[in-house]
Amino acid sequence: MKKRYRLIIVLAVLGVCFLFLWPTIQWYFIVPREKKDLALETREQIKRNAILAAESEFERLIEIVRAGGDLPDEYSYLITEARKLYNEEKKDMPAKWDALTTLNAFPDENAVKDLIEARYREEILGLKDLHKNAVQLGLDLSGGMSIVLQANFDVLEERRGAALSSDEKSMELQSALTEINRRIDLFGLTEPVIRQQGVDQIYIEIPGSADPERIYDIVMGKGSLTFHIVDTEETNKFHEYYSNNLRSTFDENWNLIDPSIVSSDVIIRGVYQKDRYGLDELIMNPDRTYRFLALRRDVGLDGTYIEDATVSRDHIDGRPEVNFVLNVDGEEKFLALTSANIGESLAIVLDGHIKAYPTIQSALGRSGRITGFNLEEANNIALILKTALPVELEVVNQQVIGASMGQDTINQGMFALIGGVIAVMVFMLLYYKSAGINAVFAQLINFFMMFSILSAFNFTLTLPSIAGFILTIGMAVDASVIIFERMKEEMLIGKSRKAVVEAGFSKAFWAVMDSNITTFIAAIFLSQLGSGPIQGFAVTLAVGVFSSVFTALFVSRLIFDFSTDVLRTKKVSITWAKINVQGEIAGGKK
Repeated sequence: MKKRYRLIIVLAVLGVCFLFLWPTIQWYFIVPREKKDLALETREQIKRNAILAAESEFERLIEIVRAGGDLPDEYSYLITEARKLYNEEKKDMPAKWDALTTLNAFPDENAVKDLIEARYREEILGLKDLHKNAVQLGLDLSGGMSIVLQANFDVLEERRGAALSSDEKSMELQSALTEINRRIDLFGLTEPVIRQQGVDQIYIEIPGSADPERIYDIVMGKGSLTFHIVDTEETNKFHEYYSNNLRSTFDENWNLIDPSIVSSDVIIRGVYQKDRYGLDELIMNPDRTYRFLALRRDVGLDGTYIEDATVSRDHIDGRPEVNFVLNVDGEEKFLALTSANIGESLAIVLDGHIKAYPTIQSALGRSGRITGFNLEEANNIALILKTALPVELEVVNQQVIGASMGQDTINQGMFALIGGVIAVMVFMLLYYKSAGINAVFAQLINFFMMFSILSAFNFTLTLPSIAGFILTIGMAVDASVIIFERMKEEMLIGKSRKAVVEAGFSKAFWAVMDSNITTFIAAIFLSQLGSGPIQGFAVTLAVGVFSSVFTALFVSRLIFDFSTDVLRTKKVSITWAKINVQGEIAGGKK
């Protein structure tokens, strides 16, 4: 391959690696600490903080207006929006955009507060997404706790009356993973690492300070999915009462203050949708009341009967629809329910929140479909139908690690990593002279590539993975040693610098590849068969083997060729022994 193409490939790889690593650099070195703390809060907390920030900032703007001051630069986005409003209304632009002029451009104070809140929300939620894309510190580095949950499929098999296949068990376990993740974030804990372990276990790592008893209650909770028929007559009566008694219908938790206002055979539930923070919020009607429906108290069908739910598009109009499949018992119940209520609405209720209430158009059996929403909503409904499938979970292991221990391991691990890298580089510089600089530069790129690739896969950095880094750096130098020693042999023959470099790399190629391929195979087996710390070590080692081969055979070669062709270097500075062009070593013949 021509050197120009090799250079382009190297630059392209480094550029891609930098893009992979950029979220980690931003999160750990650019984002201020106070912003990190805000981004690590739950979405409920972020929403409350955004509302409070909007109120506070608006009061500050009012103070600036009263003082007759100019609008500070940090509020320039308000001027941008004010200009848009002037253009829409075809008004003449003011000569000066001071605080008073800017605020007067908005229809009311709520419009200003909404804009301030939106800016705060986008910033913090953006940082929250940035944190997800950055390299995470594992439980052993940041402290916290780990929990291993065992799925008991016997209960589910007994209820269904048949044994579950491995695919069915995997689906049930993935459903439990999603539900636990939702619940942990709902209860205000740091976003955890949740993954499947084996065929019947769920492993959870929650970094940082955590209350074991509180977490136990959360992860053992079960989602509740039910289907209810909507009582249209009772809904209309309730809405009429609610419209006339807005402040005295519900308490602060949306429970009826006077349950006697509705019939005893119905329950009142609110209709929810996702807000701009990704949280459930009540839908508001055009008359400024929230949307509530009266549901028949008797459960028509519950989520335990659903086997699968997928999203597709209607073959006529292309609108998204959710298709669900019931088991045999669910088929009988659903057929009886829908046959008796054609033309009525069927409410899908998850944990007390109505997610959809489609109209029953015909009798349904084992399968059905729900329409009337966009693609994102359809995916959410399908996820709800699947994640609510209950799986019995038991805590089989629970460990707590203090934050101080995590900090100690960080310090020790980083000291070992930096010390090992420096020791290897000093050895290469002292033993191989100028060629050692080549090896050191290649190792720096190797280290950069390793960390970038791991960052791209949202890798969690643990103490064993740091050990994998250290081992990989040492093994990576081994490839350079093989190449350099081969180059020494070629120098003894009396070849020119260009021929020495060419022969050294070509003849050492398979020796380097053989040693790294065997290590890579071992790392792959460890990553697939191991778990926890062993898997972290194996993944780091596998990535390191790949990047070290690339830097040793590709980057290092490019550096030698650059020195030969561009810098016009005639000799290879690779040994302390003096070798002349005839292949003689100082003090004797070859």
